[in-house]
Amino acid sequence: FVQRIEWSLQLMTQRALEAESNVEKLKQEIFILQEELESSKVENKNLRAGQSISLGAVKHNIDFALQNLHKIITGANWSIRQIASGAESLHFVAEVLKSTGKISDVEAEKE
Repeated sequence: FVQRIEWSLQLMTQRALEAESNVEKLKQEIFILQEELESSKVENKNLRAGQSISLGAVKHNIDFALQNLHKIITGANWSIRQIASGAESLHFVAEVLKSTGKISDVEAEKE
């Protein structure tokens, strides 16, 4: 029984670490997208100032940024669900361990 609980804890820990790794990757992607967004803002400002920047290039940059943003949002949602699931599993394991401790206390009192 204890081995199964330890295995479950290891599995949940591994899932939590993987989720954290995904979150870090997503943070990096967000940083890149923020840079691209700033670049698009500069291009937009230059366009409004009358500079000769092609509207097609601006539209392409915006479309590209939006596609990547949607990918990041999807990945972030998945990572959040993974973390929440791992937390729920860890809570369950904690409750099982707590119950096991109570059973041990009752058995000790009987003796």
